[in-house]
Amino acid sequence: MSELVTGEAVALELRPARLPSRALAVLLDLAVAVAVYVAVTVALVASTASLDMAAQTALSIAAFVLVLVGGPIAVETLSHGRSLGKMACGLRVVRDDGGPIRFRHSLVRGLIGVIEILMTFGVVACIASLVSARGRRLGDVFAGTLVVRERVPVSPAGFVPPPPPWLAGRFSGLDLSAVPDDLWLAVRQYLTRMGQLDPRVGWAMAERLAVDVAARTGAPRPQEVPPAAYLAAVMQERQAREARRAFGGTYAAGGPYAVGGSAVEAPMTPPAPGSSVTPPVRPPEARPAVPPTAPSRGVRPEVSREAPSDGRTGTGFVPPA
Repeated sequence: MSELVTGEAVALELRPARLPSRALAVLLDLAVAVAVYVAVTVALVASTASLDMAAQTALSIAAFVLVLVGGPIAVETLSHGRSLGKMACGLRVVRDDGGPIRFRHSLVRGLIGVIEILMTFGVVACIASLVSARGRRLGDVFAGTLVVRERVPVSPAGFVPPPPPWLAGRFSGLDLSAVPDDLWLAVRQYLTRMGQLDPRVGWAMAERLAVDVAARTGAPRPQEVPPAAYLAAVMQERQAREARRAFGGTYAAGGPYAVGGSAVEAPMTPPAPGSSVTPPVRPPEARPAVPPTAPSRGVRPEVSREAPSDGRTGTGFVPPA
């Protein structure tokens, strides 16, 4: 990877194209240009048969310059650094700061390419590309450009491994508000790349990160939990809380969180052995008061079937009026 700094002081990591891919792209571009040049030459010979030799020679030179020199320059300018060969090989020409090239960059690359590619059969370009640290030929050096790879193989480096199942919900009561974003970023980068590290180096890094996270949360890391598993569990807990917050839920450790206006019980951390847990007391539900309504004519009012005031058991029988 090559680090380029843009005009806004932003570092870009780009993968420069090496000699084999660049040579293949140049060969494809030359094959297309030669085929077009042959077709144009045949058309010129057929249409200028009545002209003298000097005119035919002048037209042949003009066709050579326009097709083999002006054609690649125009294609790279209009496509922002992607000729036909570069598109086939997944390459692109960019500026030194990572921006798209303009006409002046394509013009310098094309004019110098006539000398180092066409006149020397690519020998000068190959030597310059092998000597350069980023695979640049002389045209790239004078134009201030760089050929980079666009199609980079996707690796599973961005996947954060989940914690072991027996740690699910164990750290739901931790206070993660004091953990800074740069520490979360360091934990995520470690989790995504821990498979590529040396075991001893990875264990030491996990220990150091686990100590930093535990110091910010105020709760020590359990000794029976490996540091990498502890970091994965804490990271999953943070992601779960942010997901609840993003979808309208208000998280409360060990209590309910509201989703869409309704309270849902959140999973509680299992209590430690020997500790007493007081169950939460729910307030009694208040029944809405129903205002008395006046009985309408023709409808017999309901009589309460509760026990009468004199202590006798009510039978529910209502004597006729």
